[in-house]
Amino acid sequence: MKILAIDPGYERLGIAIINKEQGKKETLIHSECFKTDAKKPFEERLFEIGDKLEEIIRFHKPSVLAIETLFFSKNTKTAMRVAETRGVIIYVCKKNNLIIKEINPMEIKLAVTSDGKSDKHQVTKMVKLILNMDKKATDDEYDAIACGLACGAFLKY
Repeated sequence: MKILAIDPGYERLGIAIINKEQGKKETLIHSECFKTDAKKPFEERLFEIGDKLEEIIRFHKPSVLAIETLFFSKNTKTAMRVAETRGVIIYVCKKNNLIIKEINPMEIKLAVTSDGKSDKHQVTKMVKLILNMDKKATDDEYDAIACGLACGAFLKY
């Protein structure tokens, strides 16, 4: 089963494709940080995110979307924009018949490090160890990969 894992954002979107088969170790097929241009109108950036997801879904054919739930920050405008971005992501994935799995940050940390209070450094370190990963990646990619690993841990076959 292929999992499309997303760390949502409208400026930077962490994207990962993870293959998970029952009884086997997860494999990272693809990861990237998709960036939108801050000079473009917000609606254009949302459109680009939707197009990018359509492209990834067509190419990799995942069956599940693992997406991190929204963490409310003090910046309401940013939180609202990320919420709108999540809406586009969920819409595109549902339109393409993906199963939607929303995972909160504590669940991701718990699944990847066995400690729901882990910091970013600990999560990144465990992602690298779990996948035997030597690829350089952005924080957004590592967050998406961790979300995908957590989803794989919670999936019932």
